[in-house]
Amino acid sequence: MRTPTILVAEDDPKTAGLIETYLRNEGYLTVWADNGRRAVELFTQHQPRLVILDVMMPQADGFEVCSELRRESNVPILFLSARDHEVDKVLGLGLGGDDFVSKPFSPRELVARVKALLRRAGASSPPESQTPSIHGLSHSPEKRRFSIGGEWLELTVIEYSLLLALYSSPGRVFLRGELLDRLYPGGESVVDRVVDVHIGKLRQKLGDDPNRPTFIHTVRGAGYRFADPV
Repeated sequence: MRTPTILVAEDDPKTAGLIETYLRNEGYLTVWADNGRRAVELFTQHQPRLVILDVMMPQADGFEVCSELRRESNVPILFLSARDHEVDKVLGLGLGGDDFVSKPFSPRELVARVKALLRRAGASSPPESQTPSIHGLSHSPEKRRFSIGGEWLELTVIEYSLLLALYSSPGRVFLRGELLDRLYPGGESVVDRVVDVHIGKLRQKLGDDPNRPTFIHTVRGAGYRFADPV
């Protein structure tokens, strides 16, 4: 497997240089974009395995870039922001981001989160994912993908991990905190509402009506469960 290339989209040269230094010390290749338009160009040229995306950038901000990348790729996206606002986190994750780090940050923690995202994107599926089709939804452990009626679902890394957890234990109620622990095993600080955002995106891609769900059911005051097999 080739050495992973990571796109660092950050308009501050010092911050970008610090990130690149730590990533290169871990053996990763890096490319740097100092604005949103350049980030999209470099993404097309290099097809990186992960994108570190600053929210506040000239020409196109991180949210715009994320939306554009998500139209063509499910590459893991880690947001950086100097604003530690819950609304920014919810918006970024709702657009398809996989993680969110507030500035100032620890470079070592950032690298740890990068490794976790790459591991989730490339690790093999656990044995329990070998589950028969449920309500027309099928899982391919080898491809790490889900399909409905023969059509592959385009899921982000986080969406895939979330759906796999629910799908692998149909009927079981998962508390929001439990799902957060599965999605962010490194102990990252995220709000419970993040799970609701990812569930909402999953339902859209599954074509699931939250009022009359086929796949993902809300358990009020607790969390979520996947529908029991017929």
